[in-house]
Amino acid sequence: MSDFDLDLRTAEEQLDTETGDVDVVLGVLDGSTEPSEWVDAVAAGKVLVLSVEGDLNRLAAGFARDVKELGGSLMHFRAFLVVVPPGVDIDNSRLG
Repeated sequence: MSDFDLDLRTAEEQLDTETGDVDVVLGVLDGSTEPSEWVDAVAAGKVLVLSVEGDLNRLAAGFARDVKELGGSLMHFRAFLVVVPPGVDIDNSRLG
């Protein structure tokens, strides 16, 4: 056992630096924002929570495919569209 050297202070410092912050952007999906702005935000690692005001399929058509091609995900929840970048999972296991 003496060959095992574990420094917990160093381990904690490594954990803190590897768990980057995730920015959450609250917005309104009503057609007034260029679809490329939503794609750029997701590509930059941001999570979008967009209040849908209108027909979701029509409003998201301009960016949903691009987000999926980046590896991101989209989920409609109540009156919101949640859009996450690659590497961020949406856990919907508590919805029923």
